[in-house]
Amino acid sequence: MIDVFYAIFDPDNVFLKYAFIMGALASISFGIIGTFVTTKRIGYLAGAISHCVFGGIGLALFLQVNMGLAWFDPMLGAVLAAIIAAVTVGLVSLHAKEREDTIIGTLWAVGMASGILLIDMTPGYFNLASYLFGDILLISGKDLLYVACLDVFVLSLSILFFNRFFGVCFDSEFTSLRGINTSFFYLLLLILTALTIVLLVRIVGIVLVIALLTIPPAIASFYAKRLWQMMLYSCLFCLFFIWTGLGVSYSFSLSSGPTIIVLSGSAYLILLIIRKIM
Repeated sequence: MIDVFYAIFDPDNVFLKYAFIMGALASISFGIIGTFVTTKRIGYLAGAISHCVFGGIGLALFLQVNMGLAWFDPMLGAVLAAIIAAVTVGLVSLHAKEREDTIIGTLWAVGMASGILLIDMTPGYFNLASYLFGDILLISGKDLLYVACLDVFVLSLSILFFNRFFGVCFDSEFTSLRGINTSFFYLLLLILTALTIVLLVRIVGIVLVIALLTIPPAIASFYAKRLWQMMLYSCLFCLFFIWTGLGVSYSFSLSSGPTIIVLSGSAYLILLIIRKIM
């Protein structure tokens, strides 16, 4: 692990330095949004959104290669797909009286499958593993700027509408009776979740995204008494898991995304067992 610290300050090892900076910046959005997702218990909706992201990535690659739209970046496709999926699953959750789980499960599967089919129809080789399981070492300076902007956006809205998000998460009916448009703020929360998921995909991939979005807040809930405390602890736990996972993966030549998830999942299970025993 000591070698990691030397590598970070090596001028030639820019990618590792960017990865650690990304971990610090991303932990802010992940901790805040993850707290709302965990508190509202909408992890399954976040899962559907994350898998629909792959459809947007596949569409972007298809348009780039087959249609000559070089400006249609996979990140742009991922953002558009995530927002559309967030609004769709949000409306289904709000208005579907029956078969809600079936509809959301269908969106989950179709989003993933459509991405695979679009990539199949696109000539050339694409490293799908980086999308499915993440590769934080491929982070660029532009990605860091995107994450910093998202942090400002998420933090600003969370502070501005904290009480409304709080009401939506804990008691939507009472909040609605007070004249607050809970449907709007619920959809806004899902859109923020969608944008955060797109960035999470860069770190741990589509398959593992839900774990890092929900495990740090779950651990934070063991120690926090208030929602803002849970957010703060969640950000710190997320930062710890990402940095430690990066260090372990670098030292033992392992994939960074799965290492981060195994570390955070193991910590959660150990702490859960300790709490049950004590």
